[in-house]
Amino acid sequence: MSDAAETKTKITMGEPGANPVLIEVTRGPIVESRHRGAVAVVDSRGQVQASWGDIKQVVYPRSAIKAFQALPLVETGAADEYGFTPAEIALACASHNGEAVHAELAGGMLDKLGLSEADLECGAHWSLNAEVAREMAASGGVPDQRHNNCSGKHVGMLALAKKLGAPVKGYVDVTHPVQQRILGTMEAMCGVELRDAPREKDGCSVPTWAMPLENIAYGFARFAAPGDLAEARADACRRIAEAVAENPYMVAGRDRYCTEVMEVLGRRAFVKTGAEGVFCVALPDYGLGVAVKCDDGATRAAEAMTTAVLRQIGVIEDADLKRLEKYLEVPLLNRRAFKIGVIRPASSEFSF
Repeated sequence: MSDAAETKTKITMGEPGANPVLIEVTRGPIVESRHRGAVAVVDSRGQVQASWGDIKQVVYPRSAIKAFQALPLVETGAADEYGFTPAEIALACASHNGEAVHAELAGGMLDKLGLSEADLECGAHWSLNAEVAREMAASGGVPDQRHNNCSGKHVGMLALAKKLGAPVKGYVDVTHPVQQRILGTMEAMCGVELRDAPREKDGCSVPTWAMPLENIAYGFARFAAPGDLAEARADACRRIAEAVAENPYMVAGRDRYCTEVMEVLGRRAFVKTGAEGVFCVALPDYGLGVAVKCDDGATRAAEAMTTAVLRQIGVIEDADLKRLEKYLEVPLLNRRAFKIGVIRPASSEFSF
């Protein structure tokens, strides 16, 4: 996408190419399952630095681009006007577990807006973490919309609606000023024209637009190295990245990949999961963005793909492996905790 920095890519639909096997799952001495996927590594000039598979394929980034959805919240001054803390800004970028700390923080943000849980339009669901869900059920708790993994993002959108003088009701609709502002932000960050792009409601009811994997990576490279952006947007990128680096637990939570990787890597990497096997990463020290898509949507494979690429780039150093090596070669245990295989990168594929 060498011209991505100068012009916006127009979405074209076609038959995707056959992606390579990037992750394999063993049982004993044989490979029992294989996961295909694509990875784009792009710099802030729009140059592809490394790739695997069809990076021009159009995918829904889903929740992986929540930082872009939060940019207008910060750059318009809405976050400051309503006194949002760094932890609350991090929650606005989160796909969190719906733990008590997440729900309470979302509730506090609503209080600052003079709104309530009923004003959210994301729906309620049980925690993404099975143990957290069991604990809530055992205590007699029932989740409300504050527990939705996207609740922080939705409170941020409500704050933006108030800042723009727009109605808070219907803020999830594609024609609402909030979503139109976010649409323009994503187009500018990713260098892509989304007017005619495939679009559908996400799990939390906001619009999600599909775009080429390489453009998503380009957006994250610009987020990582925002020096060529307008001052307000560049400052917003840096504030969001700093807020997440200071509060990685707010972005996901207990036993979650994004939280653990960012706890280890700190400001070296902004890591965000989407759904259906998407992960995106911003690497400030390298001025790179990474976008990963596992074809079959498997999180186990997408995490291993992301870890392998970060290791190849050099972001994950030898000293980090004590905590992160488990994502490079994930042990498979049976019901009696006997190791019977591993999830690992396909060695013939992951090399520059």
